[in-house]
Amino acid sequence: MPDLPDPAGPGDERETAFELLRRGNELLSGRHHAQAAVVLERAARLEPGKGSILEALARAYYNSGQHARAEEAFAALLDVDPSAHYGHLGLGLSLERLGRLSEARTHLRLAVAMNPASSAYLRALKRVEAEAE
Repeated sequence: MPDLPDPAGPGDERETAFELLRRGNELLSGRHHAQAAVVLERAARLEPGKGSILEALARAYYNSGQHARAEEAFAALLDVDPSAHYGHLGLGLSLERLGRLSEARTHLRLAVAMNPASSAYLRALKRVEAEAE
């Protein structure tokens, strides 16, 4: 019986985590978020706990509407690097989408404190604070 093709598209089973990350980022750039998640999941299995892979995977989940999975991936990123301001932003936005506004506000406050120059971070925080009232 022949092997089934990879649902993420062409690729060699011997692809390295770096090659999978590169391919996943290309899919993200092309706005193929669900396909990127499939490729990046493979990379994450090869290199568990790798921050760059976790961040890309979390973005793929978030942008494909898989907010619970995005929450898990952003939390895993923060376990690896608690100072990752983008991880706090992503976790905050994921929690917002899941309706957990108090938790979202905490992470968005941390993101703003870590990267106060970002107007996007501040807008997200203000939106969640307004929603929470």
